[in-house]
Amino acid sequence: MLKTTPFHARTAALCASHSWRRWAGYVAASSYELSHEREYHSIRSSAALFDVSPLYKYALRGPDAARLLDRVTTRDVSRSQVGQVLYTGWCDGAGKLLDDGTVARLGEALFRMTSADPNLRWLQDNALGLAVEIEDISDAVGALSLQGPHSRPILEELGDLPPLRYFRLAETRLRGIPVSISRTGYTGDLGYEIWVSREKSLELWDALMDAGRGYGITPAGMLALDVARIEAGLMLLDVDYVSARKALIESQTSSPYELDLGWTVDLKKPAFIGREALEKIAANPRRRKAYSPPVSG
Repeated sequence: MLKTTPFHARTAALCASHSWRRWAGYVAASSYELSHEREYHSIRSSAALFDVSPLYKYALRGPDAARLLDRVTTRDVSRSQVGQVLYTGWCDGAGKLLDDGTVARLGEALFRMTSADPNLRWLQDNALGLAVEIEDISDAVGALSLQGPHSRPILEELGDLPPLRYFRLAETRLRGIPVSISRTGYTGDLGYEIWVSREKSLELWDALMDAGRGYGITPAGMLALDVARIEAGLMLLDVDYVSARKALIESQTSSPYELDLGWTVDLKKPAFIGREALEKIAANPRRRKAYSPPVSG
């Protein structure tokens, strides 16, 4: 049975199209109106509000939390600062991508990791011998993405919005609601992602819709988000690449270099899963070629 997000009581009432899709075991709106065109244009001209709660979310706590993330991801997590968000991928031993997502440093020994696929068992397996607690907070935390040129003034209407650089986050309150806000998104436009406890989720949705009324805020679904992320050149698992976990044959797998994500691979940091293979790939990068049928005669 599909689950519903913390915001479903609001999104269901607004979904005039009755167009829904499955996302990570949840039901999510494909579009609220019969066409997603207005929802897409709100991203570029005003502000679009997306429910992105189905993302898998994990909290990692303890003195070895950074060490675990350095062991499994391609970025150098130990050098990140509190309040910084890293986009990263993680690979198998052959240097082939398993998944991609973000790692947010909430404290010296506290991180939040997001992913498209479930990764709890994989994190636990790689945490052997480390002093780290891993908690699946996917159901406990609601997530909204407010994207578009009017996203900043809408948030400023609700409270103290810290001056965030790209891929930075801060804890604050919006109309008294405790939230974590990161200057991140999946559209290539100005935008923020807002993380809130499940209990306060509907209160946050109502506050954003109220403050955004004069700024043209528009609830938007996955179809509009798909258009925006393609324009921004952002990757999507199971669409732009196949996870090495799911690949049926080796040629379906991809290294970060084959996906133009080589910039996320830090070969200067100590050993991590797939490092040796990625060193070889980086030294002799392979280029995928379109299939050409043999010429007869």
